Amino acid sequence: MIGATCFALGSFPLYFDNLSPAVVGITFFVGSIFFTSAGVTQLIGVRRDPGDPKVLWATVIQLVGMVFFNINTFRAAFLSVPSDDVNELIWAPDFYGSIAFLIASHLAWLAVCGRLWRVDKGNAEWWIAALNYLGSIFFMVSALAAFTLPTTGDVVNITLVNAGTFLGAVCFFLGAFLLLPQRDDSRSPA
Repeated sequence: MIGATCFALGSFPLYFDNLSPAVVGITFFVGSIFFTSAGVTQLIGVRRDPGDPKVLWATVIQLVGMVFFNINTFRAAFLSVPSDDVNELIWAPDFYGSIAFLIASHLAWLAVCGRLWRVDKGNAEWWIAALNYLGSIFFMVSALAAFTLPTTGDVVNITLVNAGTFLGAVCFFLGAFLLLPQRDDSRSPA
């Protein structure tokens, strides 16, 4: 949830318009570290009880995507990247990370739903899979829109970059929230 919050914050206009690019870059990098630590924790949990092999593969592939986001956000925050190299050094890891997230989300969806399409609104696992899939789609929209045009040095569409990142982060935040243990209010206080 912390990583998603950092990504949502970093892509929110009130935040990035009023803070230095360095602070915004560090916000994304910190968020990527929290995403990756959650991914490692998830992988450890899945390895203890692998169950459906699609879940293990989804976890491994998503962790690979998280590492790509670590590379992307680190370079963007801490390195001075020449504009000729920005697509190779910053955009490519973002794009590859987004591909990994889409593949992982699809595998997780299949593990939860058992088929390509199923609606099960009363099932928290269905909501988590759906939110993570939607978040991955938004991250991919952001990555595609972040490609830097060699002719102008501008990204394809900065509005889509920020909106895709923000909406994707909100989806991942909500999915992570649904993973929290539910409080049992039926027990009386001791």
